[in-house]
Amino acid sequence: MKIALDAMGGDFAPQAAVEGAILAAAKLVGKAQIVLIGQEAAVRPLLEQHGADAAGLELVSASQIIEMGEHPAKAYQQKQDSSIAVGYRMLHAGEVEAFCSAGNTGAMLVGAMFSVKAVPGVMRPAIANFVPKLHGGMGILLDVGANAECKPEMLEQFGELGSLYAQHVLGITAPKVGLMNLGEEEGKGTTITQAAHQLLKVNPHIHFIGNIEGRDLFNDKADVIVCDGYTGNVMLKMAESVYDIIAEKQLHDPFFDKFNYEAIGGSPILGINDNAIIGHGVSTPLAICNMLLQGYQMAHSGISDQIKNTFKS
Repeated sequence: MKIALDAMGGDFAPQAAVEGAILAAAKLVGKAQIVLIGQEAAVRPLLEQHGADAAGLELVSASQIIEMGEHPAKAYQQKQDSSIAVGYRMLHAGEVEAFCSAGNTGAMLVGAMFSVKAVPGVMRPAIANFVPKLHGGMGILLDVGANAECKPEMLEQFGELGSLYAQHVLGITAPKVGLMNLGEEEGKGTTITQAAHQLLKVNPHIHFIGNIEGRDLFNDKADVIVCDGYTGNVMLKMAESVYDIIAEKQLHDPFFDKFNYEAIGGSPILGINDNAIIGHGVSTPLAICNMLLQGYQMAHSGISDQIKNTFKS
């Protein structure tokens, strides 16, 4: 198995990418190989600097970089030898089983839609993120930024996508799906969430437990939290700020340590025909390593095939 990494993506690339890849390669010995994609003149010296530790890494040349501030669609189309475009071509060709990048989020989404494309039947792929649960384990929150506004049918599909991921990757046997709302009662919320509630309630593929509120994010009420990308992104950034505040006050707690983005590594794009993960722009080597490990877990679980089979039926 091969897991690809955009070596030029992120604020600290390519150094953080190379160091993170070395960490991941050590953990995946005998299971998967890491393929770095980037500018040879920038990446090769770093690999040589790490010597034997980097010996198992493969390097694929890509001469261009999509910068963070560039227009995603325009940059992706104009920079076909960028590390993101080359990574998606390799993913689409089956040369790698997953592609990870801490680079331009918009370009990663555009690349996914232009290359491996959405699974037939999926209205809009979603970006998912993970929520630590107070009594152990992780939940999954989606969407967290790909779709700021959603139709009720999209929210219903997010419930299915999240449920499949929770089941096949997180190992939760019968994931509980909750709709984020401003009250638990069925009639609460906007016309969109009210309509989504009715769709989720009768969906035979999921275990829907009804509306949940913001205070339920970290408890055991729901394993899968469904919301539009606007709401999800606000909640995600607020959770990240909790970790920053606690770290600034020099408080240490194992539960709140899980709020650190480094512990997760990245956010998978769910609903596309392959495995792609978007990392945080400020990703450190540890975050890169965990993103690559997550890519391996996704590929090993066959989650993209599970999604394709579900929506085909």
